Amino acid sequence: MQNRFKAAMLAAGLLTSSGAVLAEETFTGWWISPWRHKEVKPVDNKTWKEECGSCHMAYPPGLLPSKSWEKLLNEKALGDHFGDDASLDEETLKEIRDYALANAADKSWYKRSRKIAMATEQVEAPLRITEVRYIKRKHHEIPEKMIKGNKDVKSLSFCNACHTKVEEGTFDNDTVRIPNYPDWKD
Repeated sequence: MQNRFKAAMLAAGLLTSSGAVLAEETFTGWWISPWRHKEVKPVDNKTWKEECGSCHMAYPPGLLPSKSWEKLLNEKALGDHFGDDASLDEETLKEIRDYALANAADKSWYKRSRKIAMATEQVEAPLRITEVRYIKRKHHEIPEKMIKGNKDVKSLSFCNACHTKVEEGTFDNDTVRIPNYPDWKD
């Protein structure tokens, strides 16, 4: 009897873990996966935080797909990183690139990252998070005056100006506080 129970538990474990691998193959499979998380994986790499965060917000890699990080994180691209020289030594670049590719939207179990991955899978790699169709759609109801006309926001690329829990990987509506517009609700 105990052997049957152990065999059943082993079979259940194997089915469950193989389901996790297969779950990513379809939207339905991903949706019912017990391994998915809400939001975006927070940044947990010290080098990423220090190097990227010294010039701008250290964006979680789950906000862009792998194909975007591949275009952004190479010697040539970093030599002219949106008008600035963000060159890195070879070892640091490798660490940052490996981290981005391992945690990109299309490699993530996080719900919001998966939505970004789906929104970018049939299009050319976006180089900016603000070019992602999903991100645009999530922000389309916010009037321009609250973003570009707001001296404390200026652009959608300053995620942390309004998203108060970015460090935790949380970008939901409940944690948004638009500076100078405390009463605005989505």
